[in-house]
Amino acid sequence: MQAKITKRLVDGLRPGPADVVIRDVELPGFILRVRKTGGMSYAVEYKAGKGRGAPTRRVTIGAVGRIAPEEARTEARKLFARVTQGEDPASAKAEERRALTLAQVAEAYLRDHVDAKRKGSTAAWVRDALERIVVPVLGKTRAGKVTRQDVARLHSSMSDRPTQANRTLSILSALYGWAGKHGYVAEGFNPARGVEKFPEKARERFLTSEEFGRLADALRRAETVGLPWEVDEAKATAKHAPKAENRLRGLDPFAVAAIRLLLLTGARLREVLHARWDWVDFERGVLRLPDSKTGAKPVYLSAAAQRLLDKLPQLDGNPFLFPGDKEGQPRADLKKPWAAVTKAARLEGLRVHDLRHSFASVGAGGGLGLPIIGKLLGHKQPSTTARYAHLDADPMRRAVDAIGATIAAAMDENAGADVVPLRRAKG
Repeated sequence: MQAKITKRLVDGLRPGPADVVIRDVELPGFILRVRKTGGMSYAVEYKAGKGRGAPTRRVTIGAVGRIAPEEARTEARKLFARVTQGEDPASAKAEERRALTLAQVAEAYLRDHVDAKRKGSTAAWVRDALERIVVPVLGKTRAGKVTRQDVARLHSSMSDRPTQANRTLSILSALYGWAGKHGYVAEGFNPARGVEKFPEKARERFLTSEEFGRLADALRRAETVGLPWEVDEAKATAKHAPKAENRLRGLDPFAVAAIRLLLLTGARLREVLHARWDWVDFERGVLRLPDSKTGAKPVYLSAAAQRLLDKLPQLDGNPFLFPGDKEGQPRADLKKPWAAVTKAARLEGLRVHDLRHSFASVGAGGGLGLPIIGKLLGHKQPSTTARYAHLDADPMRRAVDAIGATIAAAMDENAGADVVPLRRAKG
């Protein structure tokens, strides 16, 4: 596609189903790249040398939004002037990139890749790992000079945090994969590759029937008589506090309702707290999320979940199911009410995310099958749901009972029981 690259043109561009390159009609070699992911950047293309066999090089000038079209055009002319004088700006730029420290490459990775292409919560998590853990230790070293031994030492220093250490290793490996593709290090160079990860203990926690009952009782008390609260006896004001048996405080009904909805749907915390009323389809019993950790997905609402939402008041001017303290904003978290409820239910240490695991465990224990459970939870990959396979005990229980009964009958000569032959598998 050819056109004059102007501000009007840029402002009217929208990403399409495929990447597009727009070539400027007034300055040959000056181009605008529009990626299907939404990223747009200015660049120049030129021949590095004379003759038909000279390779074509491309140098990125800057991203749309960070530099204006006319500024990009001016930079393009400067680059073409260097080419005319026999320079190869692409090679020079590659050399400059390969001289950067890991801290500088990490910042480029965060700016150009993570912030641009990852969800906000994921981007914040990756930035924290790089800036708080990696950069203080390896940041001053040139990115291409970091060794596997350097990374292994960093990883080993976090042996008391094996899960975080392994996630940091994965982030560092992804950074180097990106850096290789963009010329910051030699392609294929990755000092994080081959470093052995720590074994991790599974953190899945599933509520038992008795624990479900204790949690339900705590929620009922939270919205009726209230839950106990403690006083710091060391403070001077402690003597004015009510007696222990009278220290009861009710919880925000929206917080209690949010916990109930998490229990009834198996949804993630942010999926519930950020849900809007216009996403609820009562007729079909679905909460339609336009975006989530795995993209757009439906959260199926049981009759109990629909009754809960039907009783939930809607606040004027706030589109969220669970409004927060700030006008028009959702509730930020459930930390304090969750701590109070789990303490009252004698379930300290239970995480909010464990409600999702418990929802899945009930389905698996009921023999619903992993594909159905995966759809309810919004899993993209069957392997994600496979963690619940050991809970699907009904088929295994029926099988072991049949085998055990047959063997016991065959061995018990005095019982006179009939031996039930097992059905031969076909094929």
